Amino acid sequence: MASPAKRRREPCLHTGSDPYLLHNHRARLINEEEALRTLAAIFYVAGNEVRLKILYLLFQEERLSVCDITRILGMKIPAVSQHLRKLKDLGMVKTRRRGQTIYYSISEGYRYYLDVFFNRLLKHKREL
Repeated sequence: MASPAKRRREPCLHTGSDPYLLHNHRARLINEEEALRTLAAIFYVAGNEVRLKILYLLFQEERLSVCDITRILGMKIPAVSQHLRKLKDLGMVKTRRRGQTIYYSISEGYRYYLDVFFNRLLKHKREL
């Protein structure tokens, strides 16, 4: 029996693949690379329930302050701020200062994806 290391080096034994089909799929991935990268970031964030809730709140309300989000989620300001910082670092949210208050909103590049993501999921949930 071949060792695991040796098995990994063996070429794929399946030879019935259509080269034209493979080329088309490869080209499609290249064309959709930016959109897939955006979706990957959304799914990464969606893996954390608090950040997903924050995105949902921002999606519904357009803009909220840290204090607003803290009160809605029943969390402490440092915890919410840490999640918002991660969302901002990923480019998913942007900030706008008004006086002493900083408001958070969803970055335009992500609004479309979140619209599809939240509205389809919520519509599907209501239909069940």
